[in-house]
Amino acid sequence: MAPSAMSRSNDWTKSLSDAQPVPYWLDDPGRPRPQPALTGPETCDLLVVGGGYSGLWTALIAKERDPGRDVVLLEGREVGWAASGRNGGFCAASLTHGLSNGLARWPEEIHKLEELGARNLDEIEAAVARHSLDCEFERTGEIDVATEEYQARELREWYERIRAKGLADGVEYLDAEAVREQVDSPTFRAGLHDRRGVAMVNPAKLAWGLKRACLDLGVRVHENTPALTLRPYGAGMAVRTPYGGVRARTVALGTNVFPNLVKRVRPYTVPVYDYALMTEPLTDGRLASIGWQNRQGLGDSANQFHYFRLSADNRILWGGYDAVYPYGGRVRAEYDDRPETYAKLAGHFFTCFPQLEGVRFTHAWGGAIDTCSRFSAFFGTAHQGRVAYAAGYTGLGVGATRFGAEVMLDLLSGERTERTGLEMVRRKPLPFPPEPFAWTGIALTKWSLARADAHGGRRNLWLRTMDKLGLGFDS
Repeated sequence: MAPSAMSRSNDWTKSLSDAQPVPYWLDDPGRPRPQPALTGPETCDLLVVGGGYSGLWTALIAKERDPGRDVVLLEGREVGWAASGRNGGFCAASLTHGLSNGLARWPEEIHKLEELGARNLDEIEAAVARHSLDCEFERTGEIDVATEEYQARELREWYERIRAKGLADGVEYLDAEAVREQVDSPTFRAGLHDRRGVAMVNPAKLAWGLKRACLDLGVRVHENTPALTLRPYGAGMAVRTPYGGVRARTVALGTNVFPNLVKRVRPYTVPVYDYALMTEPLTDGRLASIGWQNRQGLGDSANQFHYFRLSADNRILWGGYDAVYPYGGRVRAEYDDRPETYAKLAGHFFTCFPQLEGVRFTHAWGGAIDTCSRFSAFFGTAHQGRVAYAAGYTGLGVGATRFGAEVMLDLLSGERTERTGLEMVRRKPLPFPPEPFAWTGIALTKWSLARADAHGGRRNLWLRTMDKLGLGFDS
């Protein structure tokens, strides 16, 4: 590294000197107190395990569908403490981890999937209003930006392709000048602007608001109550907890990255760790220097991509790029903090926005995302249909978990609906192999994606083979 670059790198590192290793969204004095832990036995019609978005939406919609249904929700720690409270806050309409992934996997269903996704996002917006969820919901849209000329060409080709298929409603291609009129970075070469398909939220406040809405409708919420075992009990199911247990007619599992109580589901997901930074609030002058007036979310088009957005108080959240899989697929708190990734992200931030030199980061954090081999949620039942589960959202669960909640409730009802009839719902992804094969395959894929980014997007033999097997990943 040249001396000038080394000096610049040191400047980037200094921007992290005050960064607290905690999620910005959870570092909030308004954080609600946890509900009491479960002590003793309880019975209910529906037991929901997991207090993230998946479980919260399931409990809330269950009560909205049938106010007389007796619903209990168990959370092992506090509602929203994990992925639901520390993500980037991109609430997307896509149910398939982006249109490209959906079109590649379910071309015959893609128009229905897009319609259901748009309807799901509208329902989230309606629920925010109906339950007065104070979660800083903004229907800003999102811009996918190209930072290399080959990416600009690919974005243009992709736009023409989806327009020909009737899938570009509300989407606009932006050339370099047009994208820099929206947000000014010297690295931007083009953009694809989805004007309606993404909202920005404060993720922790969304989780806390959903918890309050559940309580208002009569859901019994027990925090600091891990579900330890699941087994049949008479005509229903029984779940044991440290100080008691619950007998329920049906159970919905929304535990995502954490070990599923249905053990045969566990090989379908692995944890991948993602990291983010949050700046101090930008002054009016600094905000004007990048021209970010319409508050859209942004993400770049590389395989190892960044996502970034403004908070309500005009901080910039900057995350992504490194995706770290720990050998053995273990979820551990020690992996949530990774200074070498924070330094890398800080350098990328100032390369994107050199106008913001001198801005400091106040928070730096990470956490596990549940990933499956098709990079979008899968669903199923167990114990003769008395248990339903949804998992594998791969980082786009802020919006899609509401759809997953409806799928789980449909499956538990035993009725065929437009959701349960989908091939996406009926079929599962391939499970991950045991170690050391999982770690080797994921490491080789990550290396190959980085190599493609450095060589004009050209995918090597490994990536082309994964593409043919339906395991390719290009976002």
